[in-house]
Amino acid sequence: MREVAFIKQNKEKWLSFERAIFNNDFEDPDELASQYIHVVNDLAYAQTYYPKSKVIAYLNQLAAKAYQKIYKTKRQDTNRIIGFWKTEVPLICYQYRKFIYVAFIIFFAFTFIGAISAANEGEFVRSILGDEYVNMTLDNIEAGDPVAVYKSGSNWGSFIGITINNLKVGIIAFVLGVFGGIGTLWVMFKNCIMLGSFQYFFHEKGVLWESVRGIWIHGAMEIFAIVIECAAGLVMGASILFPATYSRYTSFKLGAKTGIKILISTFPFTFSAGFLEGFITRYSNIMPNWLSVGIILSTLALISYYYLIYPYKVQKQITQIPDPVLA
Repeated sequence: MREVAFIKQNKEKWLSFERAIFNNDFEDPDELASQYIHVVNDLAYAQTYYPKSKVIAYLNQLAAKAYQKIYKTKRQDTNRIIGFWKTEVPLICYQYRKFIYVAFIIFFAFTFIGAISAANEGEFVRSILGDEYVNMTLDNIEAGDPVAVYKSGSNWGSFIGITINNLKVGIIAFVLGVFGGIGTLWVMFKNCIMLGSFQYFFHEKGVLWESVRGIWIHGAMEIFAIVIECAAGLVMGASILFPATYSRYTSFKLGAKTGIKILISTFPFTFSAGFLEGFITRYSNIMPNWLSVGIILSTLALISYYYLIYPYKVQKQITQIPDPVLA
């Protein structure tokens, strides 16, 4: 069968199923499971005969949405919270993976701009971080402890204050996505410029390694989580700009709901980063290199696996098993 004929033959069925999923318009879970099997079969057919077709991406997304709905209507006791992080969020991250990739590309681009600006303009770092902070950091460098700022305050006080601030940044980055994603990009721009210029400042003073082994103990998860939160804001912004087959309002509601789930998924990582900053980073200058590097690499590996690798494993599982829940 030609691809055009395949799409024409099944288009109405797919659209009807998509609307039913969004409106929760199913009489019972068995009906949903039956429709899900049809979609998975169509997906397998498209992957076999039209491997380069855009319809594969559409059916992948439709199957993922259906699986999420089936998962919610399972006829057995389950822990909803565990299911949220174990299955629902990874499927969402797979479905919107391009937004995550774009967020990282923008993050690296903006950070690079910050570093280049600091390298070419002597007063740029002061204009971004302020004279007081720069002077304090210079004093710390002269004293042999470039990241001594993280030793200020008590452990618990630092942990609570830092965590609240990071949660605030992430929530604002997401909420400002309502302006078509422009607000989210602005938050990312400000933070990335600050990060890039700050790291170049340490490089210029010859203490880049000391700063890296200190800042990134908590920064690996903290910065990664902020990028994911910005991706959530971009998802909501795109839902307004590109409503596809939905009305703009309906698309916005769907995008906002999806973005909120992505945002909430970052909170455990944000809390963990706050704990590390409050209790561990302050000892970076006296701990051995292998320990600080080990913490950085392990935390980065954990959050990278969850958002970049694990979603593919969950998606692969549901496409290989036609009825993984109700069979």
